Amino acid sequence: MKKWMAEFIGTMWLVLGGCGSAVLAAAYPELGIGFVGVSIAFGLTVVTMAYAVGHISGCHLNPAVSVGLWAGGRFDKKELLPYIVSQVLGGIAGAAILYLIASGKSGFEIGGFAANGFGEHSPGGYGMVAALVTEVVMTFMFLIIILGATHSKAPAGFAGLAIGLGLALIHLISIPVTNTSVNPARSTSQAIFVGDWALSQLWLFWVAPIAGALLAGLAYKFLSPETPAE
Repeated sequence: MKKWMAEFIGTMWLVLGGCGSAVLAAAYPELGIGFVGVSIAFGLTVVTMAYAVGHISGCHLNPAVSVGLWAGGRFDKKELLPYIVSQVLGGIAGAAILYLIASGKSGFEIGGFAANGFGEHSPGGYGMVAALVTEVVMTFMFLIIILGATHSKAPAGFAGLAIGLGLALIHLISIPVTNTSVNPARSTSQAIFVGDWALSQLWLFWVAPIAGALLAGLAYKFLSPETPAE
């Protein structure tokens, strides 16, 4: 239960911090944060939670991460469903808090609400194939970073920084394409509030990140196998 609560709180913070920076700050050019600031914000949520709850749950905060760690032999499959449920519920809680804050302003319109999309809903107008490739490859690399940074032979104490910086870099690359998911819980939380097109395109932001994570787990297990901790 403590692990699940940690995943709930961590994913709530990821959505509130990352998507919140996009909805509340990046919407105002005079604040100067832009998509670079949003990218950094997502990375900071992971860094802060890695050191806050990493010792409790491992700080996955992402169904794709849990699946990738399982594929890489680092995570027990019996924990998968509880972790994923906790992450999705935490993401929804974060989006709900963000909605309550954002809707407190006169004239509020939900718009895209930092949801992920392709085609006309891609920030840069990229199509479905580009979005699919981007999300698979970005999640693949994210899991490679995670599996490497948390390996028993990696320098101790720096995993949170490597993973957070990796996520920031991923956002710098892919925000123009899909608004960056690499996290089905993050995508689901925003899509529920936007509805309509965001829900109809949500399938891609589950399928692609999980496919990328599975590929990364298997690849890293081949490159540098490690017996999972008891």
